[in-house]
Amino acid sequence: MRIAILDDYQNLALQSADWSPVQTHGDITVFHDTLVDEAALVERLTPFDVLCVMRERTPLPASLLSQLANLKLIVTTGKRNDAIDVACANARGINVCGTNSPATATPELTFALILGLARGIVPENTSMRNGGWQIGLGQDLAGSTLGIIGLGRLGAKVATIAKAFGMRVTAWSTNLTKERCAELGVEHMPTKDALLADADFVTIHQRLSDRTVGMMSTHEFKQMKNSAFLINTSRGPIVDDAALIDAVNHGEIAGAGLDVYDQEPLSPAHPLRLCDRLLLTPHLGYVTRKTWDVFYGETVEAILAWHKGEPIRVITP
Repeated sequence: MRIAILDDYQNLALQSADWSPVQTHGDITVFHDTLVDEAALVERLTPFDVLCVMRERTPLPASLLSQLANLKLIVTTGKRNDAIDVACANARGINVCGTNSPATATPELTFALILGLARGIVPENTSMRNGGWQIGLGQDLAGSTLGIIGLGRLGAKVATIAKAFGMRVTAWSTNLTKERCAELGVEHMPTKDALLADADFVTIHQRLSDRTVGMMSTHEFKQMKNSAFLINTSRGPIVDDAALIDAVNHGEIAGAGLDVYDQEPLSPAHPLRLCDRLLLTPHLGYVTRKTWDVFYGETVEAILAWHKGEPIRVITP
């Protein structure tokens, strides 16, 4: 069989697991770039029986899957991947399997961004390297309010970290209950606007859906304090880029920390790169050694199990 590993930006996939049992059954090809043109993707992927994909880096819609006649197995990192048309895959006899996903890396990065914004780490480092000294006044986390949009698995871990810093923590999402907040010692906010108006830092931990696309836009930024910061380590389209840039440039909010973008990798000429008071990281939320060991180690397990006719961690529509 022929196996393709997609979107291995850093050339780490083969180093993160023992692939030798898989190599006894077939050839592995690793791709380090991301193609967005469907025709180019069809040409590249047509020869392969197995695709190993990293989260949502390369979407696999029905229009693409229907052209991949040799494809029999897709293994995605994580327990779900909304960029794969699983129903279409299953209808075509293609198994879709997943892996587990550690829940610590993204909350940790969320707080790296919060601390970086609060203490001006990047501009202060730049000043030091240029021969300067102190140029800004930091903001304390202790006593500040962190507003969390989405109090699921990751949001809950962020809340726990925030409380360790002595922060007051509030939360809101469409279906969030007071009981869930009480379990975590978090204040339930009645509306999104109420959370935004009250928080010193706002962090997003929601799945991408029709309901959440653009949920942070012009109206929302006008509700925030002009001293407040936004952090997004969830999904890029949840935040309206143009509205964010406008809000930052006009002083409606103090700045933002972003780890996710509408299209990734982010275009070199994207306006976000030119906007002051943005702290940008290249989707590092889940890019850690421990996570890669789980992702690729369990990808190997999934391929071997499927090859034996006993697929594991099967994803269904």
